[in-house]
Amino acid sequence: MAAHGTETGVRGLDPESRLMVIDTIRQLRKRLLTREKVLEFDKKEIFPEQIIREILGPDIGLQLIFIPEEYGGMGGGARDCCAVTREMAGICLGVATAFFAIHLGADPLLVGGTHAQKEKWLGSIAEGKSIVAYCVTEPGAGSNVAAIQTKADPVADDSGNIIGYKINGAKQFISNGGYADFITVLAKTPEGPAFFVVEKGTAGYSPGKSEEKHGIRSSNTSPLSFTDVFVPVENLVGMVPGKGLKHANEVFGYTRLMVASLALGAGDSALGIAISYAKERIQFGSPLSEKQGYTHKLIVPNAVRLQAASAYMEEIALRLDTSNEDLQVEGSIAKLFASEAANKAAEDAMQALGGYGYISEFEVEKIRRDAKVTCIYEGTSEIQQNIISTFRWKKVWKTKGGFYTDIASEMAQLDTVLPDAGCRFYGLAAKVLAGTVMLVHEHKLTKSQCIMFALADMMTHVEVGAGMARKAKSLTDAGKEEAEKIRIMSKIFADEVARVTGQNMLKILMGSGAFDPDAVSDFLKAVSYNELIGSSQNIIADMDRVADILFER
Repeated sequence: MAAHGTETGVRGLDPESRLMVIDTIRQLRKRLLTREKVLEFDKKEIFPEQIIREILGPDIGLQLIFIPEEYGGMGGGARDCCAVTREMAGICLGVATAFFAIHLGADPLLVGGTHAQKEKWLGSIAEGKSIVAYCVTEPGAGSNVAAIQTKADPVADDSGNIIGYKINGAKQFISNGGYADFITVLAKTPEGPAFFVVEKGTAGYSPGKSEEKHGIRSSNTSPLSFTDVFVPVENLVGMVPGKGLKHANEVFGYTRLMVASLALGAGDSALGIAISYAKERIQFGSPLSEKQGYTHKLIVPNAVRLQAASAYMEEIALRLDTSNEDLQVEGSIAKLFASEAANKAAEDAMQALGGYGYISEFEVEKIRRDAKVTCIYEGTSEIQQNIISTFRWKKVWKTKGGFYTDIASEMAQLDTVLPDAGCRFYGLAAKVLAGTVMLVHEHKLTKSQCIMFALADMMTHVEVGAGMARKAKSLTDAGKEEAEKIRIMSKIFADEVARVTGQNMLKILMGSGAFDPDAVSDFLKAVSYNELIGSSQNIIADMDRVADILFER
């Protein structure tokens, strides 16, 4: 099988190889991860260790997707890993979390390990010998990686040469923690935080009792304790202490994109169940799929958001596969939007099935419980809002508003060639956002977390919307069958972007108390607010058309 695509400078598998891997996952649903087994794992809180090890074994070897070729893997890129993660999460988010945790545990080695360390530890993963865990979160630190307290004190020989480190401390909420063959753990050295590899069975290293969880019950989540755990110096990732935060930050754009794909897999699954149910469920003489109160409230808006999240995720994954950009903010945007969209989709799918949605047998209540964690792990939604607003505010101010006025110009130009995809309103929203950020900065309002979170939601919607418009243009240019659906969905999503942007802008301007009514009125005119609120024109007919497509009416 060909390992790489024919596109020059693009990392990852060729499309045929990627489809083969996806097909392998679909076969798992028929053999190892049937619906009945998935529901049993959830009910009994079973971590299916043997199934995980079989998935890693030589007959399947799914983990090879993220291991570089030189260390025995397939050398997949971000697009490949997103596709695989999403497909796995569509079967069971708990099992997908266990698989993702192996990838996450390997990341410090992938970005910071020496060649010898990669040969040893990545080689072990490639051979299917190792379940891995990533150990950063602590009881008192949560999402604040810089606040870790676990220490790694150097141990020297009689000549003063450092031969290893003694680790003391505790970690919390560690996926695969109770079953990992080795872990990558972040601990403070005198030079700063560093990652270390700790093997199962090392004296003083002790996994605690598996946590009882709201969802993802088929994954293992355990606390870990370290009491004078000695690790040889060759287990210091990169062999240079103090690089741990750099290694962690290097992969956040990537790992948070993976969480977005986990969320989308769960959202896809929930929506699929609700759509199938609606075609068959007769209420008051006709199927639910023919009733606007069902389709336009519970299905279409969620389908649109999931498509928008998917378009953005695909765009950022391609950028990761074609450049060495720092896409930490983009990773945060993808995670924030996709996880919240998937949660809403799962919640509405449960509502869509009525009483059946509340019963375990119909699976949506499990998905609803599972999906919530995507808003929490790898940094909560609030952490993402903080990252997005802080970094984008600084970029917008540095470019004198140019970052978003450039998007506004791009969308205005796109509207001239694709007038039925909502591009005009994406552009108007970007113009509003640029002006709002500048006002917030000029009036020194950035210390208000409420205002910064409002900006984050505006920024997220505008950037995701622009990605949706670009995908609509790309599919239309290529003459793809899906183009009509994505164009109409883009137009519907543009209405949501306009509403979120407009409402948050008013919240900031009027809620902050920093602007008098005349100043607010002048700003609304300057950013064409009256044009922005025209985004709902013909929106119900557009939703009718999307419902026709989704329900094959």
